[in-house]
Amino acid sequence: MAVTENSTGSISRLRELLRGDPLNADAYRALASALDEERQKEARTGAITVPISEPHPDLLRASAALQQGDLETAEIILRRWLLERPGDAVALWMMARLAIALAYEKEGEALLRLAIELRPDLGAAGVDLARGLEQRGQAAQALEILNDVIAREPGHLLAKSLKASNLSRVGRFEESLGLYEELLRDHANEAALWTGYGHVLKTMGRSADGAKAMRRAVEIAPRDGEAWWNVANLKTAKFTRADVDVMLEALREDSPEANRVSLHFALGKAFEDLGDSESAFSHYAQGNELRRRTLDHEPDEVTEEVSVSRRFFTKKFFDERAGGGSQSTDPIFVVGMTRAGSTLVEQILASHSMIEGTKELAYIGLIAREIGRRTENYHARLGALSTDQLQAFGEQYLELMKGHRHQSKPFFIDKMPNNWLHVPLIQLILPDAKIIDVRRHPLACGVSNFRQHFARGQQITYDLNWFGRFYADYVRLMAHVDDVLPGRVHRIFHERLVSDTEGEVRRLLDYVGVPFEDSCLRFYETSRAIYTPSSEQVRRPIDAAKNEEWRAFDRWLGPLKDALGPVLDSYPHVPEFTED
Repeated sequence: MAVTENSTGSISRLRELLRGDPLNADAYRALASALDEERQKEARTGAITVPISEPHPDLLRASAALQQGDLETAEIILRRWLLERPGDAVALWMMARLAIALAYEKEGEALLRLAIELRPDLGAAGVDLARGLEQRGQAAQALEILNDVIAREPGHLLAKSLKASNLSRVGRFEESLGLYEELLRDHANEAALWTGYGHVLKTMGRSADGAKAMRRAVEIAPRDGEAWWNVANLKTAKFTRADVDVMLEALREDSPEANRVSLHFALGKAFEDLGDSESAFSHYAQGNELRRRTLDHEPDEVTEEVSVSRRFFTKKFFDERAGGGSQSTDPIFVVGMTRAGSTLVEQILASHSMIEGTKELAYIGLIAREIGRRTENYHARLGALSTDQLQAFGEQYLELMKGHRHQSKPFFIDKMPNNWLHVPLIQLILPDAKIIDVRRHPLACGVSNFRQHFARGQQITYDLNWFGRFYADYVRLMAHVDDVLPGRVHRIFHERLVSDTEGEVRRLLDYVGVPFEDSCLRFYETSRAIYTPSSEQVRRPIDAAKNEEWRAFDRWLGPLKDALGPVLDSYPHVPEFTED
């Protein structure tokens, strides 16, 4: 039930609504206005009275509950508080944090915006809103919020740190470095600042400087698992026995689970460096298990979505919609599994004078959710879109991409691996875009993902069975696309790219429709920002030995092999799939 600020509903009716929908920002706005009117504290002007929260014991208890992860207690306190004080911006901010912790991001954002509307000086709400925007790939909007927070509180360290991070995300690297360096002059013992600074240096290709910054973070916070993982995630850094001893000591201490997860992943890399595969796998497995417990991934949901797509997206379906969507030829989508070599393909393409590299962007997924993905009638909604609507969605995607295009080149790359799930949608809204599927041996790919602790998302990588099922579903959908849209997708097998680099690159460029350039073979000389964990690897010539690293863990891969089934047995070919 939607409620507007001008609602004439009674206070009791609004409270009843909020009892059933405690994250409804519009209802809080309406109730605050209704209470203002009833209490006759001021003339009715349309503005909302803003009661400023004192450190009341109830709110302090709610805050403590949030920090301890006791979301049930926090919700009980905040519900009761806001039914009486719906215009309390601090309580609304806390309710927003609760919503986000419960994965109600949309409702959380609405509550944050209401809190800021009521208390423009509530910097904590602005920072949380900016952080959410950053995580959804909306760094430019995040910067606007942060600039407002900083204008009101010039010394707000967290806002300025987050601004530095977002400046990097929108490609303003020199400004980002300058702001980090300014902050570090006054806060040289803040490990998080050294980590952020190191990330920007690494992204810009200043690997040695980035490694020094990451190491400085570890020196400041030797018990901080995230600091250690950031060093490990450089991929080129090598750990020593002394490093292992410090991390093991940190692991023996009582610390939050997230810290232990990062320590286990860093120790996995450290024991690999020391040649101890058994200890390495043990720590990777423990880190993955701890992380997996916090996730709610349901493999059957992906399998069912792929099955429905295979039944729904027929050759006839696409033939009937030929000519729809935006006719732009600018986008080049690189899809597949994470850690399959997509960053290498992106770097090769971005080394061409006519192609601009961007990064992994969530816009296709956002459009899918806007249409109705995750609802039962998503496919029906897709099928009901008119030609004009398909074109509008294509143009919407291109408009969103403008903020990431900084060069006047005719083509750009969108390297979001999980867009393989949305290839049918891409075909509908951008039928002339190029789609490149990068595939890697499933065991090599699975192990690489199992060793990677992602900043967020990629839930399927924290369980070998989950990953195997996801990989098999990916192969199953892409095989269907090949059947109904033959030749539409260009496939690159990572192993072939390694063994016959020039031949594969020439075939790739022919598919994209650009002439061959030697620079694409010297991709490691190309200077550009690279955001993914593979950034340091693609700044070096191809190392064929990387393809065999998985074999050190072969004896522990039973769950992955079982989940892959015939997809593993047939690789690089595709098995026959029964009708869905």
